[in-house]
Amino acid sequence: MTASDAPPDLEQLATPLAWAGPDGNVRGVNPAFVRWLGVSARRLIGLPLSALEAQGQVLAHFMARDQADLLRLDRLALALPGESVQFAQGWLGRSDDGRWLLELHPVDEFAVADPVQALPSALNAALKGLAHELRNPLAGLKGAAQLLARRSAGRDPEEGELIALISSEIERLNNLLEQLLSPQPPQPPARLNIHAVLERVLRLAESEAGWAVRLQRDYDPSIPEFTGDADRLTQAIWNLVRNAMQAGSSTVTLRTRVDHGARIAEMIHPLVLRLEIADDGRGVPEDLAEHIFLPLVSGRAEGTGLGLALAQQVAREHRGSLGYRSRPGHTVFTLLLPLLDDVAEVP
Repeated sequence: MTASDAPPDLEQLATPLAWAGPDGNVRGVNPAFVRWLGVSARRLIGLPLSALEAQGQVLAHFMARDQADLLRLDRLALALPGESVQFAQGWLGRSDDGRWLLELHPVDEFAVADPVQALPSALNAALKGLAHELRNPLAGLKGAAQLLARRSAGRDPEEGELIALISSEIERLNNLLEQLLSPQPPQPPARLNIHAVLERVLRLAESEAGWAVRLQRDYDPSIPEFTGDADRLTQAIWNLVRNAMQAGSSTVTLRTRVDHGARIAEMIHPLVLRLEIADDGRGVPEDLAEHIFLPLVSGRAEGTGLGLALAQQVAREHRGSLGYRSRPGHTVFTLLLPLLDDVAEVP
């Protein structure tokens, strides 16, 4: 299979196809691709082909290589931000002149004929069972925290602050368990200060790491409040910071900046928060680089592989994105979040 511009026979095929130039940007899609993905061709033309991947960076890593070989795709997830995710198998190939052709064969995410397809339902049932079992010990922890708060009232302010942190985290865990046991509609977003969220995360990090890891702040105090879910962002950022601490880091830095006219997927946002979590640890293992945001993928034997998947989901909930760059001794995860509602679609 070789890539080319849009021959008439590609337009007529029932197989979803997309083709891109040597720069990796989409030049065309056939009607089957438009119907399958559920978006107009106009929204796809000009986008980086790799930007269509909803989970992971398999396409981006392959297209960055020099070899003109063929990539076999297994359950590739594609979607534009805010759209439903579609799964497919297929191939990505490149012609001698550098042009790309993506051939897809849709698969049903919810088919259960294959036992592997039943994994999400089984995992959901297991999580609900675990949530139910955790309620009693959390209730005991909450009672113990309240007893400690009464005993330490007015004595040691720092001790009182730590007890308050324990109580607030127990409450947050209780809320997460309730969401697993009895799913509710998402809470309406509210105005929040990103630095208040970061300070809460850093307090958790300081309590866990002690003096083993140096935690640094590099904040831009001019960043305005924006609309979002503070609890969800706390969980996502805490996952990123905790991963950094567990990667053998001696220093973890939280940095906030404002980008003007920044692009997230196919949209240009006038004002964007750029939050970076940088560490000097081991870096992302090369064999996991293409799959690091997929659920159940972890570089640690004791890891669950859910933290990065959740962080990416929270980024999407806030119309943002999560990416990373990594080498041994320097890893940076970058969270981009729009600060204003005004957007412009990339032509």
